[in-house]
Amino acid sequence: MSEQSPRREFSGLRMGKPFGIPVYVSWTWFVVAAFITMMFGPRFRQMLPELDSTAAYAVAFVFAVLLYVSVLLHELAHSVLAKWYGLPVRRITLYLLGGVSEIEKEPPTPGKEFMVAAAGPALSLGLAGLGLLGDIFLINNGGIPELLVWQLWVANLIVGVFNLMPGLPLDGGRMLRAGVWKLTKNPGSGTVVAAWGGRVLAVLLVAFPVTTSLLGGQDLDITDLLWPLVLASFIWMGASQSLRVAKIRARIPQVNARALARRAMPVTAETPLSEALRQAGERRAGALVVVGHDGQPLAIVNEAAVQATPEHRRPWVNVGSLAKSLEPSMVLGADLTGEPLIDAMREAPGSEYLLVEDGGEIYGVLATADVNRVFTGV
Repeated sequence: MSEQSPRREFSGLRMGKPFGIPVYVSWTWFVVAAFITMMFGPRFRQMLPELDSTAAYAVAFVFAVLLYVSVLLHELAHSVLAKWYGLPVRRITLYLLGGVSEIEKEPPTPGKEFMVAAAGPALSLGLAGLGLLGDIFLINNGGIPELLVWQLWVANLIVGVFNLMPGLPLDGGRMLRAGVWKLTKNPGSGTVVAAWGGRVLAVLLVAFPVTTSLLGGQDLDITDLLWPLVLASFIWMGASQSLRVAKIRARIPQVNARALARRAMPVTAETPLSEALRQAGERRAGALVVVGHDGQPLAIVNEAAVQATPEHRRPWVNVGSLAKSLEPSMVLGADLTGEPLIDAMREAPGSEYLLVEDGGEIYGVLATADVNRVFTGV
């Protein structure tokens, strides 16, 4: 499953960096590995009576590891193709319900979106096909190798088919999104359709076993609903998150540096804070920029630091002590809007940015808090 997501913190076990992509394993994987081992151990002993309990559980654990190797290959298919298209991939995470490829930018075209999404299921189905061929033509001794190959090709077949279901956050949902995007020329419409497809799919995952039991006159065993409920919850939450992201992205075109800029007043570093604020009030300026004696901007006075300074101390505090030096990345063009503006801010996270005209003249200051207000309530 591929995912376009904002940066977030993560703690887990780093396993390596294939193709330059960091791979992490969440602690939740060990819970699933233990569950698979306990569930398949007795089954493997029934299928291979010559195994004692210890050996059967050991084989079951090997199956759990190989299954997650298959999941890793599935995610690598997404990520490698994304990198080939020039999309940055932050990492791959293996966790409770499989894996996630964190692709930091959306594919620029519906065709590339479709291909990146389809790469994972295609690889899983390819592994299933190779496993089936190996099971039929190469391994016929009925021992541990044949047992593992059979279990793995069936598991990859299930993973491939399940991920093709047309609802976000599954790969099939991203493929559906790409199709709607292509037809409507609007990626947001594709996201909404595919996210609602995910919600419908989540409901069906629970409704199908319940309806089947009721129509068949059988007693409903709540334990049979455990995995459908877990999967349905995962899909519903992922689909809901996609809808929230779609609402956020719909507002991105409203982010205009000029429209959101605060008027900047230039001051020297030695100016007392109280005097600077008095002058800013007279000129109706919303930001203070520290300039040198040649008039060149050197730093931006931090708004949070100003607010944290008690009023009785402001005559004795120089603005230079509350300013943050201007790095080149903190100077943005005043004409930036929409996605390019968001990308520029993401590359250099900060609280204030200096906006300049093409000729280098100061236009104003863009506060991150003002940009965030555009998305308030989403």
